[in-house]
Amino acid sequence: MTVHFIGAGPGAPDLITVRGLNLIRTCPVCLYAGSLVPAEIVAEAPQGARVLDTASMNLDEIVAEIEAAHAQGHDVARVHSGDPSIYGATAEQMRRLDALGIAYDVTPGVPAFAAAAAALSTELTLPDISQTITITRTAMRSSAMPEGQDLDTIGRSKATLAVHLSVNNLKKVVDELVPHYGADCPVVVAYRVSWPDQAFVHGTLATIRDKVKAAGFTRTALILVGHVLDGADFTDSRLYAADHTHVLRPGK
Repeated sequence: MTVHFIGAGPGAPDLITVRGLNLIRTCPVCLYAGSLVPAEIVAEAPQGARVLDTASMNLDEIVAEIEAAHAQGHDVARVHSGDPSIYGATAEQMRRLDALGIAYDVTPGVPAFAAAAAALSTELTLPDISQTITITRTAMRSSAMPEGQDLDTIGRSKATLAVHLSVNNLKKVVDELVPHYGADCPVVVAYRVSWPDQAFVHGTLATIRDKVKAAGFTRTALILVGHVLDGADFTDSRLYAADHTHVLRPGK
């Protein structure tokens, strides 16, 4: 049997990959993060499948379910929100499976920052403005941030930032980024991107806290920070420049 770690995407049921959906449709066991994975996705599990919401389960309990499926030769769809490589808590599960000799693979999903950029019709890497996207978070009740990965250090790059799991820590985000980006730097807080109740709050580092408080966002929100968000003038990319040649578009 195989455990298939599957990224369900940001929320909209039709943003899961074809591969991921096909795997769910074939697995007799489906374990999913119920608070963030839409019911429509796991409803695609086969009739009679064992479908469990893992939101209330700890790691030992999740692994025990996988071991039971392994004993019966049943493939498992382990469905996570977004993409499993980003704050998915998948590595600790894989480590347990390695120790148990249980095979697994990974199917990627659409990450929240990409879904937010799509909903905003925004490119997060603009020439002369930012050519780097940094995906990060801040520490509250979750694991501590490693040395040198705090926002004050990361902010010195002035890259486009996608700050996860931090809407309740917005004061810290603002305080650490203003010295590097300026108080007038655009910020978008994206709430439940691609879900039916998705919402966006637009502001600057100076105004975003009050606006988010008024909106009442306390969880499931992504903070985007960077001057790519303000529609500033930027240089066209060289990719389609008339005088730019490459192997598929040789010079005349």
